[in-house]
Amino acid sequence: MPDKTQAHVNYYGSEPDAEVASRDSKRQPTARANAARELYFEAKSSVSMEFPYWYTRRWEQLEGEIPIIRRAEALKSGFEHLTATIYPGELLAMGKASYLRGSFPMPWLSEAFFMAAEDDLYKEAQESGKLTADTFTTMGKGGGNVTKSAGRVISIAGKFGLRVEEMPVMIEVAKKWKDKSVDDIGHKYEQLVPGYKEKEALMRSVICMFDSGYTLPQGREVMNYYYPLQFGIDGIIRNCEDGIADVAGYPGMDRLYFYKAVILTLEGIKQWIKNYAEEAQLLASIEKDEKQKNEYLELAERLEWLSSKPPRSFHDALQMVWLFHAAVQNEDAISGLSPGRIGQVLYPYWQRDIKNGVLDREKSLELLECMRIKFTEIDCFASMGVVGGVLSGNTFNNLCVGGLLKDGSSAANELEMLILEAGITCDTPQPTLSLLYDEKLPEEFLLKGIECTKIGTGYPAWVNNQVAMEFLLGNYAHEGMNPEEARAWGIGGCLETSPGSWMPLEIDNEIHWIPGGSAPATSVGVHFLNLPKLLEVTLFDGMDMRTGQRIFPPHGYALETYDETWQAFKDYFSRACHVLTLTNNIQHDAWRKISPSLVNSMLKPDCLAKGKDIGQMGCRYNTTFNIESCGTTNLVNSLGSLKMNVYTEKNYTLNQYREAILANFGYQTAQETGSYSLIDQVPTGDYHNWKKIHSQSLGAPKFGNDNPFVDAILKDWEDWFCDMAHNYRSLYDQPMYACQISVSTHGPMGAVTLASPDGRLSGTTFSDGSVSAYPGTDKNGPYALFNSATCWNHAQSQNSQLNIKIHPSVVNGREGSRKFLELIRAYLRKGGFHVQFNIVDSRMLKQAQAEPDKFRSLLVRVAGFTQYWVELGKQIQDEVISRTEYEEL
Repeated sequence: MPDKTQAHVNYYGSEPDAEVASRDSKRQPTARANAARELYFEAKSSVSMEFPYWYTRRWEQLEGEIPIIRRAEALKSGFEHLTATIYPGELLAMGKASYLRGSFPMPWLSEAFFMAAEDDLYKEAQESGKLTADTFTTMGKGGGNVTKSAGRVISIAGKFGLRVEEMPVMIEVAKKWKDKSVDDIGHKYEQLVPGYKEKEALMRSVICMFDSGYTLPQGREVMNYYYPLQFGIDGIIRNCEDGIADVAGYPGMDRLYFYKAVILTLEGIKQWIKNYAEEAQLLASIEKDEKQKNEYLELAERLEWLSSKPPRSFHDALQMVWLFHAAVQNEDAISGLSPGRIGQVLYPYWQRDIKNGVLDREKSLELLECMRIKFTEIDCFASMGVVGGVLSGNTFNNLCVGGLLKDGSSAANELEMLILEAGITCDTPQPTLSLLYDEKLPEEFLLKGIECTKIGTGYPAWVNNQVAMEFLLGNYAHEGMNPEEARAWGIGGCLETSPGSWMPLEIDNEIHWIPGGSAPATSVGVHFLNLPKLLEVTLFDGMDMRTGQRIFPPHGYALETYDETWQAFKDYFSRACHVLTLTNNIQHDAWRKISPSLVNSMLKPDCLAKGKDIGQMGCRYNTTFNIESCGTTNLVNSLGSLKMNVYTEKNYTLNQYREAILANFGYQTAQETGSYSLIDQVPTGDYHNWKKIHSQSLGAPKFGNDNPFVDAILKDWEDWFCDMAHNYRSLYDQPMYACQISVSTHGPMGAVTLASPDGRLSGTTFSDGSVSAYPGTDKNGPYALFNSATCWNHAQSQNSQLNIKIHPSVVNGREGSRKFLELIRAYLRKGGFHVQFNIVDSRMLKQAQAEPDKFRSLLVRVAGFTQYWVELGKQIQDEVISRTEYEEL
């Protein structure tokens, strides 16, 4: 009898041969990188209390100090006291914590979510509805996740391990932040918002996934490494000292405190670097192997130099980039901190070293592989609902290649070719890669991207450079954005279009214009509105029938026409956006007052010039708040089913649909079956009563088949959503915009949603992305899907997201590569913003689900990111398996 807990595979074209197909053969990493990766495979996600202990201790000592100075002193203490850990063979050193996969709680943001269930702090958090998403999130059972407590290690959030002896420290430190954290202060004042009770109801029902103000206040943005590369740490300190001299005693005194805070923070970072230099010296003094001894000494010298001065070489510059990336990760809970276009940032150093014979391509590749390992080691400590339900354990460090230079010519270069090669040889989840497609990019470069995608990594994602620039010009022109500046953009996080700027890097008396991020987090705001659940609440006049709780007042519509149903849905959606925008603004205001960014602020133009941190609009561009949605395709298909079956053909009344939804069309729920894809659900004894309505719901026109009936509904939704988002104002009094990515939220959000009118069953996972077809419903091939997906203007939104799964045999060989590239070109030339691929035989995924220990290194693409299969929760695994697999193009 088949295993009903395993997802079914949907195919377009003939089913594959009996033998499971492997992906294109990949080249192996260097011995050094391979050893580091094997060490990573053996490591577990581990919690350290070192940084939060010293941060909190110093914070308490400075009661009454200027808030931003108090914050800087606390950060300084945290950095200074981090234990330096260096592993044999490392060419790049330093990390978030002393553990290989180390992270730590930041109770100054939120102290309640990681407490043990019996603790009063945790219970208070549960009662306020903030942790409901945790209940409906599954974590991967393999890999580095510590899913269960064992021995002297306690599992936290289903992912992180904490040593038993550190638990009292965690509890004690957390309690010191009760009623003082960003979460608690924000919660105190958000309750003053009219309609606040609706906000709590939205959170409990998981119509909204999580609050961004205290969970992930930074990230989904592009780093800017210009200042440390150009000036070094001491140079930045001198700039701040000059700033103090200019503003001391004058109006606008906040600038003085900002400059002093930056100096204090940099002093902590300097000591942090020196601690590693001293550790490398110590290791060298006891090392017997001469080669390893010399590497330790070289590392010590490099770190000592970089603790004060700008880099001298490509290796120096890469280390500088990494250490500041890690430093920003340590000042806040962050996901989606993207290195951006570092192949272009570091190209002047690389080009000079190659020319001078101090570096060759083999050594370059080894360094880039080591960089990939360091980025993969990054962990983000947060609740299960965030880590599992949103991030799937990923941190979304997006490295972009391609795009255009300042003068409008192709930005592709030899170093970026090596970055793609490192992605092939050392296939790790981080940094994920995005190729900024432009017609000016050379064919050789594009085919290198195809080669990388074909090995099954899921990267690079292919992103439309011109569509992104159009979005930026449409949303940031009032802040001075122009076409030249728009070319400096990059992807922040998994898929957030982020503005950048060109910075004048001077090397050997020659100016090189390098791109870097020049905005704060470009994805904070209303985080992930559950569209199918909102339609469900609309059909039941404001009630969540899963919990029996009223979410909204009755909408007052009889829903006798499709237009009435559409209007009622829009009214509820707008109502949710309104209250969530207000409460989110209060949370972010609490964040900027209690936990202002200092490391990231000193890096972003034009914070140092203005003497203002990110929270005070120090950045060049500040229109960065958005409204994120999830479940677009299921919403559109459900509206299409209702429009046809209830309002056009009148096959059923709306009451009959309500009854069918409550009866789950005569099936068991996904929670009962343990499988989260539609095809594997089990009928109940009264299925025959609902078989016809379910069949006609499934048979209604579905998005992805170039069908004008349902595609028109998508266009109506997109035109309305992308326009209405501008009606809401961020904390910075800037208009918000639409953002359409699912990440992993389509799993837990599907889990809380009853059956939907499109035939989807209760608890099953939504379609991923925003323009991906629901698994098994795209019957007419990829080009029909492209036509459906591009029925609206993608430049209206910060992004769109399309995932496609292709059998490896379809893109085999050189001819397969060219056919694959033409497929991508066809979509992007039609105006699509983004497309990414899983090149995999789905039967391999089913084998990996059954025997995860045999597939530790298997990578798959989820929704804007790549992750090890064994570290994904079953909700997402089932959804990836069930995606339509194309056997022909």
